[in-house]
Amino acid sequence: MRFVFCIGFTLLLIVFGCSDSSLEVPNDSGYSLKDVNDFMIQLQNIDLDAIGNTKFDLVIIDYSRDGSEELRFRADEIRSLKVSPGGRKIVISYISIGEASDFRWYWDPSWDSDRDGIPDPDAPPWLGPGNPDWPGSYKVKYWDSNWKSIVYTYLDKILEAEFDGVFLDIIDAYIYWGPGGESGLNRETAEQEMVQFVKEIAHYTRVLKGKSDFIIIPNNGEGLSRHSDYVNTVSGILRESVWYVENTPRSSQETEYVITNLDVFKENGKVVFVLDYVTDQSLIGDFYNKARAKGYIPYATVRMLDRITVNPGYEPD
Repeated sequence: MRFVFCIGFTLLLIVFGCSDSSLEVPNDSGYSLKDVNDFMIQLQNIDLDAIGNTKFDLVIIDYSRDGSEELRFRADEIRSLKVSPGGRKIVISYISIGEASDFRWYWDPSWDSDRDGIPDPDAPPWLGPGNPDWPGSYKVKYWDSNWKSIVYTYLDKILEAEFDGVFLDIIDAYIYWGPGGESGLNRETAEQEMVQFVKEIAHYTRVLKGKSDFIIIPNNGEGLSRHSDYVNTVSGILRESVWYVENTPRSSQETEYVITNLDVFKENGKVVFVLDYVTDQSLIGDFYNKARAKGYIPYATVRMLDRITVNPGYEPD
């Protein structure tokens, strides 16, 4: 998942494991994750009033109306959304930690002046090649302290706006950089460094910034279920395209692999959200029924994530 729209300080953290208490502890909305049984995500064309009129328990949005710093949401707007006419809501902010985007506040156009997806010689060492599937998005060496400093500054903005937590995108960047990955770097430590980065984010928000109930939901990267410290740190996990890729069923082997890993999170008391980009009504029903039978929280919508989707027969309550 990427957010589609056409430096800070260096902080060294030593984390000795972060247990997660955000499932039980009510946040500013008065909700905890244990109260959630439906959710939505919208990253473009965000209308807080329209979202507020829905009954979704948890909403994932960008920190800004259009991704820019100029139109970032204010704390009073996010507070209002939490107690909106449609009912109380947990409000989570999107942030990518595995890729950089050229429309974000931290971007310097000189890093890729001809926009060919190849960083210019003076670009920071942490900036990797552009993602050909998502023009304007660039791989990052997320273990680099200077990139981490940007992320911490970004988190400050999210905390200032009083979001209840973060939705961490491009967690699976460790596959790209790791052994056998497309980057060719074959970095042996890539997987552990992603685990460590997420733990550092938890420590930064929950301990250093004093937001002990801050929710952390990674997107994809379910293979990290093999790291118990990672599972203990996150509040839950969201996985895209578990049963369907658009309206095409995944192979049973692919789905079974994903579910086996997601169940590790569930068995450890974490909330599992599933997001399939399925639009055929009969398939939507199949998706919701399969997800709920597993104890997951489902949402079916369009891949552009540019609208509110209320699926008939599966309305939020």
